[in-house]
Amino acid sequence: MKHNVRLAARGGRVIGSVVLAALAASAIAQGAPPQGAAGQAGAGRTVQDQSVPDNTGLDIPTNLQIFGKVDPNVRKPTAIVNDTVITGTDVDQRVSLVAMANEAKLSPEDRERLKLQVLRQLIDETLQIQEAKTADITITPAELTQSYDAVSKRFNRTPVAMRAYLRESGSSERSLKRQIEGELAWQRYLRRRVEPFVNVGDEEVKSIIDRLQAAKGTDEFNLKEIYLAATPANSQQVYANAKQILQEIQKGAQPFEYYARQFSEASTRAVGGDLGWIRTATLPAQLAEAATSMQVGQVAGPIEVSGGYSILYLTDKRQVLTADPRDAKLSLKQLTLRFPPNTNQAQASARAQAFAKATQELRGCGTVEKVAAGIGADVVDNDTVRIRDLPPQLQEVMLKLQVGESSPPFGSAEQGVRALVLCGRDEASGGSVPNSEQIQGQLEQQRVNLRAQQKLRDLRRDAVVEYR
Repeated sequence: MKHNVRLAARGGRVIGSVVLAALAASAIAQGAPPQGAAGQAGAGRTVQDQSVPDNTGLDIPTNLQIFGKVDPNVRKPTAIVNDTVITGTDVDQRVSLVAMANEAKLSPEDRERLKLQVLRQLIDETLQIQEAKTADITITPAELTQSYDAVSKRFNRTPVAMRAYLRESGSSERSLKRQIEGELAWQRYLRRRVEPFVNVGDEEVKSIIDRLQAAKGTDEFNLKEIYLAATPANSQQVYANAKQILQEIQKGAQPFEYYARQFSEASTRAVGGDLGWIRTATLPAQLAEAATSMQVGQVAGPIEVSGGYSILYLTDKRQVLTADPRDAKLSLKQLTLRFPPNTNQAQASARAQAFAKATQELRGCGTVEKVAAGIGADVVDNDTVRIRDLPPQLQEVMLKLQVGESSPPFGSAEQGVRALVLCGRDEASGGSVPNSEQIQGQLEQQRVNLRAQQKLRDLRRDAVVEYR
């Protein structure tokens, strides 16, 4: 299918938006890495001005000269993708929605740089919707409304309140629904035109099972990755962008997956950068070294790899086919002591110390309610909590507790102080080999994701883009 994409400054119907999009200032930052960073792990590499990369497969002359001036920042962020118009308003609303989702304030320079990234995303989204229509896939207004209402609920707002919130943020309900349409249409297209042609043979599944059994006891890491491609010419800029992404992730405003979907250039972008469970032997040496030194919940990078930079997020780790203590299920009682409004840090610390003293006097779970009543704390029971489902800091604590003991207090001046009392523990059972159906499903999903990225690259390649 041939796509004609013509850039033009003209009006048209509004398209494009973001559902819970994540802002990473990487698309904004254009600075070089910090001075002296070249000697650090993951630092950018540079080449002399006259150097010619020998791995591009292109016939690039030495001592090349640029004729004319190319400045992408002066291009107007508007486009026509076949008969669908992307206006400057569409781009502005997507940028505003990104900022809203991250509660970020953009400088004028940052906003202009982000517009270029947003325009590329809107064009991709439009190509996906158009390609889905070639397979007679159309998302009905009722389906869009249902998904929009679900998104509003995740924002703890009614649909009407969500509409007002979007307008106040500089976006619109129409923009949000356009992104929903793009996601639903592409998913259905993949199910109809890609998934039926993805096959995994029995021998392949058996081979994986045999390898799992042979690897019993080997460390595995559940990793997510953001990969940014770089060349010797733009290595410093990409490094700086990766540093900016890392800083935004560490602020914790949005999960890692949002940044991966927004900025990663790897095929795993569609699944939030998820590499799945992986052994270090299958990773590049630089990533393997980083993974083995990371703690669960830690983000590391930028890590220099072949062709660019990676940011890694270690979500979990385990040993193949070996029982993991963090899979144990706990029976817990949680004590919560809430602080009055406007409690300052000194007052919070004093209350936390008194709370800690009270929890130390516990004599098993049978005394929790009595102690809680004495200090005005609330009690909540939960008998099905896995250790690995707790925050990483609490996981290490709970692994060391004996039945009847309490964790140290934790919390904040705004949300009060809490403690977990261990009332029982069901130890994890021994690891087992996944069944054939599970392995087959995982392989099929991986191949669908890969073919989806290949299809999108084909759509971009067929597009005719005219800049004005």
